[in-house]
Amino acid sequence: MTSRFTDLAVDCTDPDRLARFWCAVLGYEIREDDDGVVTIGAPAPHAAAAPTLTFAHVPEPKTLKNRLHVDLTPTDADQAHEVRRLLDLGARPVDVGQGDASWVVLADPEGNEFCVLGGRLDPSTP
Repeated sequence: MTSRFTDLAVDCTDPDRLARFWCAVLGYEIREDDDGVVTIGAPAPHAAAAPTLTFAHVPEPKTLKNRLHVDLTPTDADQAHEVRRLLDLGARPVDVGQGDASWVVLADPEGNEFCVLGGRLDPSTP
């Protein structure tokens, strides 16, 4: 027996803003927006295969390094181009002690770290 990864829950102070940021990053759309909780997901026909992200309002801001983070792999651009695009969307570079790594560490508008990897995904890979 196994489980399938279906949703990532993110506590944040501004669910609407963070949902819009991650929609732009991932090409997702808002699925539900209800009283401080916003859920986003992939558009059809990929909706069932891709996990959703749910942003829930909490009063306190993020204060420490994430213990879990998202890794992104550009699908139609090289790493440098994708990093520039994400910075234009509101991400910012961060140093979490990664040193001279092949990935780039950024943070979303609320400071949640994520990595942009170097290789492109094969578009035929699910």
